[in-house]
Amino acid sequence: QPHLVESGGGLVQPGGSLTLSCVASEMTLDYYAIGWFRQVPGKEREGVSCISGDGETTNYADSVRGRFTIIRDNDKSTAYLKMHNLKPEDTGVYYCAALLHPGGQTCPPEYQYWGPGTQITVSS
Repeated sequence: QPHLVESGGGLVQPGGSLTLSCVASEMTLDYYAIGWFRQVPGKEREGVSCISGDGETTNYADSVRGRFTIIRDNDKSTAYLKMHNLKPEDTGVYYCAALLHPGGQTCPPEYQYWGPGTQITVSS
């Protein structure tokens, strides 16, 4: 059964940086679109970034564009979310998700597999 596991979360001061990893198992990452989402208690889950199945298209939420970068390393079956200049409003549980979408040129609206999430807290 394909599954995903995130890591790299933690406590960071405003202005700091973190890199989240999403390790995929039992799946060939080349064929999957990957999305990163976040959620805080009381709010709806928010799409942060995604990369298309063909790896050519990336999208970012307006709130993170220019600060976050999504990367997919097919050889390592790992996706990353590099985050810089973190702000308190970036606090939340971050999830990676995947959808089998070989050759897909856009980010899909729905995802099939989800990781358990990793907590990020941005606070001084």
